[in-house]
Amino acid sequence: MSTTILSGREVAAVLRSEVADRVAALAGKGKTVGLATILVGDDPASQVYVAHKHKAALAAGMLSFDEHLPASAAQEEVEALIAAFNADPAVDGMIVQMPLPSGLDGNRAVEAIDPAKDADGLHPHNLGLLLLDRPGPRPATPSGVMRILTHYGIPVAGRTAVVVGRSFLVGRPLALMLGARGADATVIQAHSRTPRLADVTRQADILIAAVGVPRLIGAEHVKPGAVVVDVGVNRLDEGLVGDVDFDAVAEVASAITPVPGGVGPMTVASLLANTVAAAKRRGREP
Repeated sequence: MSTTILSGREVAAVLRSEVADRVAALAGKGKTVGLATILVGDDPASQVYVAHKHKAALAAGMLSFDEHLPASAAQEEVEALIAAFNADPAVDGMIVQMPLPSGLDGNRAVEAIDPAKDADGLHPHNLGLLLLDRPGPRPATPSGVMRILTHYGIPVAGRTAVVVGRSFLVGRPLALMLGARGADATVIQAHSRTPRLADVTRQADILIAAVGVPRLIGAEHVKPGAVVVDVGVNRLDEGLVGDVDFDAVAEVASAITPVPGGVGPMTVASLLANTVAAAKRRGREP
């Protein structure tokens, strides 16, 4: 079977260009768009990820605000920075990079963010808006998955989508987005402990793996001709691998995202899009 490789890098480039155009239009009216990040500690992967966010924001013409606290920082210090960004009119979108060091409460930090400035779309208020199918910022990674499907003309309405994963970061919000009015997929949610997982996943026209288990999904899990989206990023000695056994699954899928270069680039691009949308909702865009 000839398999289409769904390049997230390609789609992210298109989305970043759209964001840059909107930022430039605002700049022409004397308005700015600002993204702020808070990084606590010295986790190497988090440092790289935050650096990518700032590079992308600056390339799009945004203002970029970066605060880095030591791993020894107290919860009150983290929340004081969040409060400062909440009050700063130059900041339209904000993220607190996860995971936080041991002893800090990530949930409290996210809940301290002004929901209107929630670039990640993970504040409980905004997740509630998603559940109610009301407008609001959507989680960045699920938004990236939906954009990939749209970019490549993969129909969702009327199809069966199986989401393997139930985190509030990806699995649960993505299942809601796929089943929302306008998307109209029939959604089955599974996870790593689902009995006879392959019997469930083989029902999928669109199979999304977001469970954090390296190469959990093999060819036996995939209906021939299905579209497979791999959200997993697992660091092994051999390098980055996804939740999907790419080589095996590519033999049976009609289309598949690679790791790296698939969903990953879309997360940062979606953060930028959420930040520009936040500027609009806050009345800073005419």
